[in-house]
Amino acid sequence: MRSVKSLLAAGAASLISSMAFAADMPIAAPPPMYAPPAPPADFGGWYLRGDIGFSNQSAKSIRSTNDALYANNVTFSQTNGFDTGGIFDVGVGYRVNNWFRADVTGQYRGRTNLHGLDLATFPVGGGLIASGSDNYGGSKSEWLFLANAYVDLGTWWCVTPFIGAGVGASRVTISNFTDSGLNNAHVGPAPTFTPSVGGPPVASFYSASTASQWNFAWALHTGLAYKVNPNLTLELAYSYVNLGDGITGPAYAFDGSGGGHPFKVKDITSHDVKLGVRWNLDSPPAYMPPPPLVTKG
Repeated sequence: MRSVKSLLAAGAASLISSMAFAADMPIAAPPPMYAPPAPPADFGGWYLRGDIGFSNQSAKSIRSTNDALYANNVTFSQTNGFDTGGIFDVGVGYRVNNWFRADVTGQYRGRTNLHGLDLATFPVGGGLIASGSDNYGGSKSEWLFLANAYVDLGTWWCVTPFIGAGVGASRVTISNFTDSGLNNAHVGPAPTFTPSVGGPPVASFYSASTASQWNFAWALHTGLAYKVNPNLTLELAYSYVNLGDGITGPAYAFDGSGGGHPFKVKDITSHDVKLGVRWNLDSPPAYMPPPPLVTKG
C-alpha cells in the first residue's frame, strides 16, 4: 500500500513539474485569419489622352515654283509669318513602367492666316533696274499623326518631368492663297534708285486654288506631368514640330494668264504649348479588407 502511495506521489510531482515548465515557454502566436495582399506592382498600363493648345509657326520661304521669276534678281528679301492657331489632339498609349511610355496621337491644327512680303530689284536693260514687291496672303491648316515615345525622369511631390520624341506624317492644306504684286519699272540706274525716272508702277494679282500635301513629320517634346490620382494625370507640355512643306494649287491672274505655277510654303515648323490629360485604363481596384469573422454560440 505504501508503494502505491509513493508511485502516486511521484506521478503528481512529475505532472506539476511539467506544467510549470510549460508555463515558462513562450506561447506561439495564433495563425493569422487573413493576410493583406501585397501592393500591386507598378508595371504600367493602357491610357487615353487628349490635348488642347496653340501654335507659333514659321516657314523658311513662300515662293513660286517658277524659278525663272527669281533668276535675274539683283537683291531679294522676304519676311513671312502665321497667326497663332489652335491645336486639338487625342491618342492612346501604354505606360511600360515608371520610366518609359509610348502613344500614338491624331492632331488637328486649326486654320491660321499666313502672310508674306517679298522685296526685290532686277535689271530691265539700259543699265536701269526696277524694284518690285509681292504681298502674300492665305490660310493654312494641318492634320498631324505621330507615334511618340517618352522618358519620365522621376517624380517629386506628384510632379514628373519628361522628355520625348515622335515621328509620323502631316497633311498640310493651303487655301485662299493670293499674291498681289507691284513693280516700279525703270526706277533708276543701279545701284541708286531715282523714283522720278521711268513709267508708272505695274500692278499684278494672282490667286491659287486649295491644295494639300502629305509630308514626313517629326517632333520633340518636354513638359511636366501631375498625377491627380491613380487614374488621372495632367500635363503641361511644349513641342517643337517639323511639318514639312505646303503647296497651293496652280496660280493664275484674273484673266487666266500667269502659267499656272503653284506656290510652295517650305519647311513649316512650330513651337506648340499644350495642356493635356491622361486617363489610365488599368488602375488596380482599391484594396478592401475582408469582413470580420462571425462566430456563433
